[in-house]
Amino acid sequence: MTRRAWWLLALNFVVPGSAQLLAGNRRWGRFAVGATFTLWAIAVIAIVVFALWRPVALTLATNVVVLWAAQLGLIFYAALWLLTTLNAFTTLKLVRTRPGARLPIALATVLSLVLATGSAAAAAYYTGVGRDALTAVFAGGGLVEPIDGRYTVLLLGGDAGDDRIGLRPDSISLVSIDAATGATTMIGLPRNMYHVPFREGSPLWTAWPTGYDCGDDCLLAYLYPWAEEHPELYPDAERQGSTPAIEAMKDAVAGVTGLPVQFAVLIDMAGFETLIDALGGVRVTVEETVQICANGEPVVGEIAAGEQVMNGETALWYARSRCNLTDFDRMQHQRDIQEAMLQQLDPTTVITRFEAIADASADLASTDIPQSMLGVFADLAAQSREHEIRRLELVPPTIDNLYPDWALILQLVAEATAPLPSPTPTP
Repeated sequence: MTRRAWWLLALNFVVPGSAQLLAGNRRWGRFAVGATFTLWAIAVIAIVVFALWRPVALTLATNVVVLWAAQLGLIFYAALWLLTTLNAFTTLKLVRTRPGARLPIALATVLSLVLATGSAAAAAYYTGVGRDALTAVFAGGGLVEPIDGRYTVLLLGGDAGDDRIGLRPDSISLVSIDAATGATTMIGLPRNMYHVPFREGSPLWTAWPTGYDCGDDCLLAYLYPWAEEHPELYPDAERQGSTPAIEAMKDAVAGVTGLPVQFAVLIDMAGFETLIDALGGVRVTVEETVQICANGEPVVGEIAAGEQVMNGETALWYARSRCNLTDFDRMQHQRDIQEAMLQQLDPTTVITRFEAIADASADLASTDIPQSMLGVFADLAAQSREHEIRRLELVPPTIDNLYPDWALILQLVAEATAPLPSPTPTP
């Protein structure tokens, strides 16, 4: 009877319902075993789909309806595991086992309850957390095709601090991604670029036919608050999950680079700090020692040269400090942080810190990227790790921000986003 008890307990842990099939209510056992095999079949199908059609698998895994179904299924399975384990314990006939084995068997039952039911319940909980985070951040809509074989995403680092009037993007980057290989180019635009042109047909063309050219009040970053005050230029922006200010920045960056801008992500600097802490810090190589201070304030510390693991507060200072630094230096620092985060946001980190990352992401960003595109971008992100990120900074001395050479910019952008050469076959 002691051996029987251990076998029944072990079998129920591996296949809920098997104990009932052998020594209990067989109808209940058939139902539980059938449910278990169904879950295993779904898991095997998911693994096969991921191995053969990764974008499809990732798209399904980020679909709200699929996540709701998965959460309900996991809750059902957690309850099933709980009930079958408790029922199996009554089937063991503990009083007929050896006295010395009764306590270990009882403890093993409790442990199996914690491991089995607890893991299924935790998976259900984290599925809900992920679904809520995706719903909070990403927009609705269907799949979007690449343009000329590439996807483009505008990254705006917004800063609406106490010393600012409204929000102005301090960090402006256009990410261009090869839709076939995942090869990525990051194009940095200075916030203080003058005379930004707009394409004919843009709503801004009517207001600024010769470009954004009203002097020091018309820097590229200042277009954001200006567009917020003129929502009539983009009446459909809100309905499309965007804002007039973001649509204006898209048009401006498209006018500068010659590339159509499909999506935009606005990153809040305070949320940026929270996300880095959720990641457990970010590893950055600091070329020269950076002093820490706010604009016009005394120095309060420094970030030493060399490889540093920065927490959120330090990383934010590295990206924002104005001590003896130009706007172009800060642009470079912001790009360093962005690239480090892209490289270090690996699956292990996401899994082990999932809840903190999900909570931080909900407060970090707003975007018009449809949730249906997440599978595509997740697959491209995995492919991009096989290539070095190409960086193009449209700053002095290459590009004069006061009097930009637009023809040279178009040439540099075309070179930076050209497809990578095919690898030479090994003889």
